[in-house]
Amino acid sequence: MEYNKTHKLVIYNDTMNSYDYVTACLIGMCKHEPTQAEQCAIVAHNVGKCAVKSGNYLDMFELKSTFDDLDIKSEIEELC
Repeated sequence: MEYNKTHKLVIYNDTMNSYDYVTACLIGMCKHEPTQAEQCAIVAHNVGKCAVKSGNYLDMFELKSTFDDLDIKSEIEELC
């Protein structure tokens, strides 16, 4: 069953986590390709935040919980 994409997960820049750590987490948790993960990490660093995944609320909530456990600040936002 396919779910509507209603929400997105946004990660925020911080001073605690390295690019390599954030990149590895994005590859492992969001199934990003290495280049995509690196680009998201750079955007989060330069802009302050980056939307890394979209989907239904429950999937984004589970993913946010994982990022919380990994000490990566994230929030769920509604898609416009």
